[in-house]
Amino acid sequence: MSVLSPLPFPDGNPPRGVPRQEVTWTDVLIRAPQMATTMARYLDQLSVSARPATVDATGLALRFFAAQVTQDDPTCTCVADIERRHIESHKRWMAARPGKHGKRLSNTTIRHRLSLLRTFFERVIEWDYDDAPRRVPIFPGDFPQADEALPKFLDDPTAAVFMAALAEDPNRRRRLMVELLARTGMRAGELSMLEDDAMIRQGDTYWLRIPVGKLHNDRYVPLHPILVDLIADYRAKRGPTRSGRLVERNDGKPFDRRTIHRYVEAVAKRAGVGHVHPHQLRHTLATQSINRGMSLEAIAALLGHRSMRMTMTYARISDRTVADEYFRVTEAVEANYGRTDVVPDEAVGANMRRLAADHRRMLGNGMCTRPVALDCSFESACERCNFFETGPQFIPILRRQRDHATEHDQTDRVVLFDRLLKDVDGDP
Repeated sequence: MSVLSPLPFPDGNPPRGVPRQEVTWTDVLIRAPQMATTMARYLDQLSVSARPATVDATGLALRFFAAQVTQDDPTCTCVADIERRHIESHKRWMAARPGKHGKRLSNTTIRHRLSLLRTFFERVIEWDYDDAPRRVPIFPGDFPQADEALPKFLDDPTAAVFMAALAEDPNRRRRLMVELLARTGMRAGELSMLEDDAMIRQGDTYWLRIPVGKLHNDRYVPLHPILVDLIADYRAKRGPTRSGRLVERNDGKPFDRRTIHRYVEAVAKRAGVGHVHPHQLRHTLATQSINRGMSLEAIAALLGHRSMRMTMTYARISDRTVADEYFRVTEAVEANYGRTDVVPDEAVGANMRRLAADHRRMLGNGMCTRPVALDCSFESACERCNFFETGPQFIPILRRQRDHATEHDQTDRVVLFDRLLKDVDGDP
């Protein structure tokens, strides 16, 4: 299990190069027997319904909290003694404590640990534990703002170099494993759990059954012909499987995520593209797919997302609407920059005000002061929309807009409002 410093240094952190001392569950048990017992009981119950990774993460968060709280307040020896001030102290401690690489803990990590602690308090209260606080001492305002960073992916040129190097990889098993990650978008944990008969054929298409994984669901994904050949070739040369998995280590055991990570890094090193991790290949496939028109629903099914909110993250990377609007506007702006009839600087303000006054357009609820010299594709946008609907109650406004357009020689707008008035029942 991970370890925690007993805070022997002024700020709780050892100087660079000094190893961090450890606080174990045994240490917590000595300091606060009742608190350690309650937390152990909770973790035991959690292991019945949660995945091992969730139990480990919860145990880590609880042990960090128990160690820090009992260090800061030796009189706090049971969960029932935990008060709001202990949570505030722990928040400050987490904010100041460095993470793996010396940097401060990220907001995501702090949010995750506070969430695990909050769930612990909620459940020991709901489960009617004798050793439970009167109320949950963690509130929504305790959680730092979540970082919404975009997924890290390989751009098209980098991905091409990476895949070219992968195609030349002399290690048959490594190539198959990394090709599976890159071409199906599966997670590293899902790769290690692939069953030997995961590939099936339905009609003319081969599919791969991705086992139950992180989100407790399984799925079928279509297989690229290259993967079909690689799987068939690997299985033929590998011989019978000892673990029942499609890919297995030399000792017959399933691959661990760390080894899969090393395999991907080995390919990236040969390609000369820098650091690449398995999940980056998943992000890359999703980004490539959305950039080339694949629907969000199809991407969600491919990646095994439970909600479209997860898939929408990739839509933020390639928002064609934003791009199209941006380039349309910048084209008009650049054309304006290239005009030869630009007025002197000292006259710009006066001329713009005059143009705005001369070419004001009456709207349903105000005026537009855009000079006619400046292009606008949204002119009378709503009235020109096929879904625009008006009625007799708006006839006075439509007539005023038509008359205003007539006075200012805005011919197109005159025609538009004449048509709208004729379409309204009861208009002469």
